[in-house]
Amino acid sequence: MRAATLTAFGAPLTVHEVPDPEAGGGEVLVEVLAAGVLPYTAEVFSGERRYPLEPPVVPGAGAIGRVAHVGPDTTGLRVGELVWCDPTVRARDDALTPDITLQGWSSRGEGGARLSRHLHDGSFAELMRLPTENAHRLPAEAAADPARWSALGVHAIPYGGLLAGRLEAGETLLVSGATGNLGSSAVAVALAVGAGRVVAAGRNRAALTLLADRFGHRVRTVELGGDEGTDHRAMVDAACGPIDVVLDLLPPRAPSSATRAAAMTVREYGRVVLMGGVGMLGGADLALPYPWLMRNSVTVRGQWMYPRTANIGMIRLVASGALDLAPEQVTRFALDRVNDAVAHAAAHGGPFDRTVLTPAA
Repeated sequence: MRAATLTAFGAPLTVHEVPDPEAGGGEVLVEVLAAGVLPYTAEVFSGERRYPLEPPVVPGAGAIGRVAHVGPDTTGLRVGELVWCDPTVRARDDALTPDITLQGWSSRGEGGARLSRHLHDGSFAELMRLPTENAHRLPAEAAADPARWSALGVHAIPYGGLLAGRLEAGETLLVSGATGNLGSSAVAVALAVGAGRVVAAGRNRAALTLLADRFGHRVRTVELGGDEGTDHRAMVDAACGPIDVVLDLLPPRAPSSATRAAAMTVREYGRVVLMGGVGMLGGADLALPYPWLMRNSVTVRGQWMYPRTANIGMIRLVASGALDLAPEQVTRFALDRVNDAVAHAAAHGGPFDRTVLTPAA
């Protein structure tokens, strides 16, 4: 098969012939039809984000594909079925605190690194091997445009944050970092699951206007200026009432003060979910006042990716029409143009702008 390999950080990817992967027990082999290229991919491949990838590696976080081979213990999936390949792989020998790796992308701790060495390669290839439980069957209509459905891999991340924050129908959510790829997705997914109002906060005025135009009166936008006190008041005023949940998706370059300004808008007994990259590149740590947390009974929770139940939930949201993928901008690249795709993704990281590799095309 052909695959795109990262041979060293800072080097362009090389597209070449490699041996076909072989799926064993507990695994499936999938023909990759569409693999999303995240906007910050170039930062990962350059080494700037310090992801624990170990070159040489075929990168790529998740895909839409068609099952090519199933293991002997597979009871439901059939060869030829269309599936969403979830990159979030959990170790099977610890149900309470399993080690986790994002196949072809990242990992957590030494256990995650060991798991990553076993499932080393990701989706930037014609074929991909993955655990059986990470292949989620898709409805028949997804076959018409697999590249568009690859957005599931983006939308599932903020969906995991909303599940962690226990967002309920009718509640008000504040999205901190709403103008990026993940933040704008959080706005769309929150409305799809029934948020009464979403306060979208960010610095990109054009992106905020796009969100307001697309979603109407249920979205209140706030253009941030960088002053913590001023931004805090603007977000509180925009909500026109209590803020039940805050979801932070700010990137690594954002200051912790921006996260704090958003977090401290939450009401008494409110919930704050941290999913962004603040602090990953250094800088001041997040400091939330102990008395404020305690006296207001505020819950602060970190959330990396999403629970396994989120996969089925995301598929249902799209299949039912509650989350509409039709307005999204999708730009497709053949595998031979993988480096062009990485550059394009970096330049097109705004709301609902997707860059997709189509290795099997």
